Amino acid sequence: MGEARSEASSGDLMVDLIISLDGYASAEGWPGWWGLEGPEYLAWLAQEGEKDYTVLLGANTYRLMSSMSEAAAAESSGFSEDEGASLTGLAAVPKVVFSSTLQPPLSWPNSELVTGDVLKAVAEMKRTATGPLRTLGSLSLCRSLLAAGLVDRFRVVVFPVITGRTGRERIYDGYPDVSLEMVDSRTFDGRLQLLEYVPTVLSDPPGSAPT
Repeated sequence: MGEARSEASSGDLMVDLIISLDGYASAEGWPGWWGLEGPEYLAWLAQEGEKDYTVLLGANTYRLMSSMSEAAAAESSGFSEDEGASLTGLAAVPKVVFSSTLQPPLSWPNSELVTGDVLKAVAEMKRTATGPLRTLGSLSLCRSLLAAGLVDRFRVVVFPVITGRTGRERIYDGYPDVSLEMVDSRTFDGRLQLLEYVPTVLSDPPGSAPT
C-alpha cells in the first residue's frame, strides 16, 4: 500500500472517479459498483466522507445522488448498512452544483447552485477555498476542469471488470493528452485498485517537436 506524498491542501481540486478496467463509468444491466464493493472499500468511502472536502458536481449527478441519498435514508431502502451510511452521509457534505437547468433552492441539504461560467467559478473557488475540493461523478465537468488545467489530483478506483459490450459513459473520450505522476496506490478487498496521480496536461506528446 502506497502513501500519498502530502495531504490535499486548501484549494486543491481532485477529480475522483470509479471505472471499469476498460474505462467505463457504468454498464447496462450491472449493479452499482458492478456489484464488487466490499467492506474495506465502503469503510474507506465513509472515512472520505468525513473529510472537509467541498464536492463539485453537475446537474445529472446531483439528481441521481440526491435521490439515492434520500432513498438510503428510508427504512426499507434496499441498501446495505455501509452503502446507506455512505449515501446518507453525503447530505452533510458541502456541495456546489453547476447547472443552467436546475432552479433554486436545491432540496439536497448543503447544496449551492452555480449557474454561471464553470471554469471561472472553480478558479475562484480554488483561490478562496478554506479546504480541498473534489468532484463526484459528473464526467463532462471533470473533463472540462482537467482540460483547463484546474485539477491538482486525479484519482480513480479501478474495478476488475471489462464491459466492452455493455459499458456506458466512456470516461476518457474527449480528454486532452495528460501525463500522470503517481502519488498513491492501494488495494481494497483484494480486488479494487485505487490509483492517485498529479496530472499535467500536454500540448504535445513527450519527445515530439512543439507544434
